[in-house]
Amino acid sequence: MLRMRFASQPPCLRRRPGTDLHRERGYSPVRIATWNVNSIRVRLETVLEWMARARPDVLCLQEIKTADADFPASAFSQVGYRAAVSGEKTYNGVAILSRHDLGSILAGFPDYAAAGQRRLIAATVGGLRIVNAYIPNGFQPDSPKFAYKLEFIRELRRYLEHLHTPAEPLVLVGDFNIAPEARDVYDPQAMEGQIGFHPAERAALSELKDWGLEDVFRRHHDAAGLFSWWDYRAAAFRRNMGLRIDHIWATPPAAKLSTECAMDREMRALPRPSDHIPVWATFA
Repeated sequence: MLRMRFASQPPCLRRRPGTDLHRERGYSPVRIATWNVNSIRVRLETVLEWMARARPDVLCLQEIKTADADFPASAFSQVGYRAAVSGEKTYNGVAILSRHDLGSILAGFPDYAAAGQRRLIAATVGGLRIVNAYIPNGFQPDSPKFAYKLEFIRELRRYLEHLHTPAEPLVLVGDFNIAPEARDVYDPQAMEGQIGFHPAERAALSELKDWGLEDVFRRHHDAAGLFSWWDYRAAAFRRNMGLRIDHIWATPPAAKLSTECAMDREMRALPRPSDHIPVWATFA
C-alpha cells in the first residue's frame, strides 16, 4: 500500500511560510484522481474496474447523483477505500474515496446562502488537504444559473482565503466546467462566448487560480487538443470535439512534488461511459 505523510495540521490553521516539505514528508508516491462519473449507481462497476487497474490512493468523484444514504460505500469499503460523501438525489453530489484515513471532513461552504446544492467536500489525507469541487455548468450566459456559477467560483476563492494559505500542501480538484485556455478547447473560435469557454468564466477561474494554485496537468503537458470531456451528441468523442474542464490544481508545496499527470481517454470509449474521463496526478 502506498503511504503518504505530509506534515499534519488542522485544516483551518495556516502553515508557516517557507516550511520545507522535502525535509518533512517521508512518504511513497501518492496518486490522486478526479472523475465526474455522471451517476455512481449507473457507473459503479466501471469505476471499480478502473480503480482496480489504476490504483489511486485518493479518488474524488463529482455528479454522483445519489443521496448519502444510497451511496455504495460498502462496495468501495470491500476494496479498501474509505468514503466521505455529500450527495443529493438525482443531481450533483461529490465524494472523496481514500485508502487512508480521512480527517477534518468539511462539506459545503460555511455560511453560504446558496449552499443547498451538494458541490463541495474537503478532507485531509496524511496532512494533505484535498478539496473536491463540482462547479456549476451555468446553462446559458444570460441565465441566473450562469450568475450562480460565477458566484460559486468567487465563494470558492473566499473559502480558500478563509481556511487555508498557499504555503500549505493543498490540492483543488474536480469538474470545473471551464476550459481555461484556447488549447483546452476543440475549436476556440466557435466556442468563444459559449458555456465552458466564456470570458467571464475564464476571468473568474483565473482569479481563483491567482490565490496560489498551479494547473498540475499543464506543469507536465503543453500540447493542445487534450480533453477530459466530450458531449454525448454529434459523435463528439469520435471527432475529438472536446474540452479540458476537469482539473487538478495544487499549491506550490504540493505542485513541486508532482511527477506526472494524465487523463485516461480510453474510459470514454466504453459502453455507457460517463461523458468525462478520469484525470490523475502522482506526487512523489
